[in-house]
Amino acid sequence: MGLPGLLHHFLRTVALLCSWVAFFAAAALPQQLPQTEKSEPKPSAEKAPENPAQIELLETRIRFEANGDSRKEVHARVHINNELGVRQFARLNFDYNRSFESVEIPLVHITHPSGGSADILPSAITDNPNLAVLNAPAYHDVRVKSVRILGLEPGDTLEYRVITTVSHHPLAPGFWLDHSFDRIGVVSEEHFQIVLPASVLASSPLIVAKNEKDRLELESRLGPAPGCGLCGGLPPRSKLSLVVQTKPTGETLPQAEYGKVQLFAKQSVSKVSIERSGQGSDAQVSYTWQSNAALQKSDRGSASAALQDLPDIEVGRTWRWPELSFKLYKALSLPDELPKVVIGLARQLTAGLETPLAKTEGIYDFVSAKLRTVDLPLGATGFKPRALEDTLSSGYATQEDKFFLFQALAKAVGLEAAAALIGPSKKLASLVANPARFNHLLVSVTSCACLLDPSLDVAPFRVLPASYRGSTALFLGMDTGPMVDLPPSSMMGVIPHDLPFPSVQKVDLIASLDDSGKLVAKVKYSMRGDNELLLRLAFHQAPKEKWKEIAQLLALSDGFRGQVINLTASDPYATREPFTVDYEITQPKFVDWSKKPVRVPALLPQLGLPDPPSKPAPGAAASPIELGTPLEVQTSVTLHLPPGATAQVPTGTSVNRDYASFSSQYSARGQTITATRHINFLLREIPAARATDYNAFLHAVQSDQAQLFTLVGP
Repeated sequence: MGLPGLLHHFLRTVALLCSWVAFFAAAALPQQLPQTEKSEPKPSAEKAPENPAQIELLETRIRFEANGDSRKEVHARVHINNELGVRQFARLNFDYNRSFESVEIPLVHITHPSGGSADILPSAITDNPNLAVLNAPAYHDVRVKSVRILGLEPGDTLEYRVITTVSHHPLAPGFWLDHSFDRIGVVSEEHFQIVLPASVLASSPLIVAKNEKDRLELESRLGPAPGCGLCGGLPPRSKLSLVVQTKPTGETLPQAEYGKVQLFAKQSVSKVSIERSGQGSDAQVSYTWQSNAALQKSDRGSASAALQDLPDIEVGRTWRWPELSFKLYKALSLPDELPKVVIGLARQLTAGLETPLAKTEGIYDFVSAKLRTVDLPLGATGFKPRALEDTLSSGYATQEDKFFLFQALAKAVGLEAAAALIGPSKKLASLVANPARFNHLLVSVTSCACLLDPSLDVAPFRVLPASYRGSTALFLGMDTGPMVDLPPSSMMGVIPHDLPFPSVQKVDLIASLDDSGKLVAKVKYSMRGDNELLLRLAFHQAPKEKWKEIAQLLALSDGFRGQVINLTASDPYATREPFTVDYEITQPKFVDWSKKPVRVPALLPQLGLPDPPSKPAPGAAASPIELGTPLEVQTSVTLHLPPGATAQVPTGTSVNRDYASFSSQYSARGQTITATRHINFLLREIPAARATDYNAFLHAVQSDQAQLFTLVGP
């Protein structure tokens, strides 16, 4: 683990504020002011905004034991600058699993600007189940220890110390850790220390990735190549060649010793203090890094984008992917004999189904829709699944437990299922085989070449979110045995980009204008594909009394103003049919008939197209234009005008390319206007060399969408 949960949330909050408020990032940079001939400083016209709270000192010390146990102590001193900082630090929250972790908070101290101080009493500390498991008693070991900070005010200094102890982790004696230092100026000074028993250190424990070449060589040994299919292996990789800090330049990294610890650091944080102490079995080695504002400033932007994807520091025992794959495979492997209730259920779910694909879909429908997913992070329970009977009887499960049950049901009817792990980004940016680098567990069924995520609850069969597709995945092996004897590259694959059916989105409007200028429109959405899944999840996760708010946001995103009424949506669980949303929207004074004439846009959603590519940096190759998943979008509107009104409509457009086509038609007959637009994205991306052609296509579509109808009132 890196920062405590609250500090991590604080850093993320500040990062979001920086991205949302454009002026904040610019104003936060030091301003160089012109000076007079006498070098007299001039007062700044505008003072750079301060952070809501400034972490003046952050000290983290983590000691790992040979058996995999660990003790992490965090000491922080935070200056509260304003009311937003007070709200951010009004409560400190620390997540843990009490089955193998414990959290102590020995110090919470407030110092006031006046010199007075106060200690937070133990009675302010609470220990409760994580909010995600309140209605899932089987997971009440996943908890949050909280400290309520009373009396905190702007100008105060908050100091606290937190100790997290890990004992008998389900994946012990292995342990993994990564850490990155603050780069946005929230932390003024940071000390980070790792203490390791000398007995578990490899012969050359500290490895420094100094440049892009080092990173690629590391990755060639530890990661996959692009373009690998779902079940195919990867080509052999070159041997790792890297500079080792503790040896003369030019020597290469030896093969990792089984059961030993490897430690990686980026060059930007390679200044480390190494100290050995103790003798014999008590011998230990500590590695200490220090970071401050000056170092952050000098380091900012110095590393390549590829190196920035990696954590500053990674430590692991061991660092080989086959060992991690084997550990996770064993943790998620089924018992030798399946319970009778599981066998009976599997036969019931697949009764009358002949093909592996049909049987897989029958099992998927049950596991995804009939068991409520408990939204815990992957690994929160230590990859230790519950008993199959308990999962079935409770009616809820984590994503690990859903996989475990799916695997058992599949085995009972002769299907083979394996686990596939993916991370939050499509590329696996990790030099240590660290289970924390993954956040989703997918089910791979080789009998039908299917990849599934039953933890989404309402995803159509074989549909994965766009954020998953194209991601590097670590496959753990089938129930018949782990892939322990294969090289790391053979365990890696890339999640396919394709969906099981064409992506289609239809939006139809029937609208009317009265002689007062009021607009009433009935809107119907019908979707298949990525947007369908997003809407299904939104309506599934929100209570029904909030559905109208979702529809209101949907209307705003498509340019429809007014109040949404009479909302209906199809059942999110009805995944064999397109997802539909119907609503009525009204907008008084949509037009002012006193104006002669009135010009209005077509009442159609704006079609979103990627922006034209920006010019690449000098010496850099131009990137292809990403169009995303192939998608067909059809929009239509029928607008009825009041008696006596007339209309003139623009001319339609037709543009065809091999990567996309667009057409529009507009007509007016009496008091009825009709308009349609149809765009079909055919390719996933366009080569950068065709940027000029794409700009012409984009201009044609945008020009058409900018055309207006001319109305003359009654």
